[in-house]
Amino acid sequence: MLLNLLAVMKKILLPVLWILILFFAYKLFYSIYDPILFNNVKVERYADVISNLKDIGKAQVAHKSVNGYYAQDFKSLVKFIDTAEYVIVEKRDSSYLEYDRTYRIDMLREVQIVDTLGFVSVKDSLFGESDQYMTMMKVPVKGIDTSFVMKADVIEKNNYPVAVFEVSVSKDLVLHDQDPYLLEQEKATISVDGVNGPDIVLGSLTEVSTNGNWPTIYDARIQN
Repeated sequence: MLLNLLAVMKKILLPVLWILILFFAYKLFYSIYDPILFNNVKVERYADVISNLKDIGKAQVAHKSVNGYYAQDFKSLVKFIDTAEYVIVEKRDSSYLEYDRTYRIDMLREVQIVDTLGFVSVKDSLFGESDQYMTMMKVPVKGIDTSFVMKADVIEKNNYPVAVFEVSVSKDLVLHDQDPYLLEQEKATISVDGVNGPDIVLGSLTEVSTNGNWPTIYDARIQN
């Protein structure tokens, strides 16, 4: 009787044990695999986002060099790229003799002469034949249709007014379809080789900076 009972229990328990083994093996596998998959998606999307941010950044730097301030919105920035021109100048040193009334002699005066040689299109200089600048304001992530947030301002540094700008996008948008737990961990990143904080940001509204908050590995990845 006892042997029969043990045989019945063995028949019942063995399938249950195998199910538990398979279940925990599955959980263990995905506890390792999910972060790897998340990281692969993150790196790919961050590279695409940062590529657009770098285009916006070089367009803003050009806008400031021509106008003395940064564009407030993407509409005016795109219009600037379409229509603006750089002035090509040549600077050369020169000198001449001028009579000095104080010393009553001719004295050598040195000057710098600036010659305007011509003009070159901002669009051709920055983007060549590409029309990427027309869509650089869009966050390049499938499943969302939104633009970067861009702001420009003038702040005071050392008693002088200084133009600044900032472009950003939330990691919540960039990784909108990823594991919520891993996403929260990513938003809390503080690391020299990570994108720190909850957003991907270029520039600053509080500091004089045109840099991004990402490590150089993304710049190298984009160049390659």
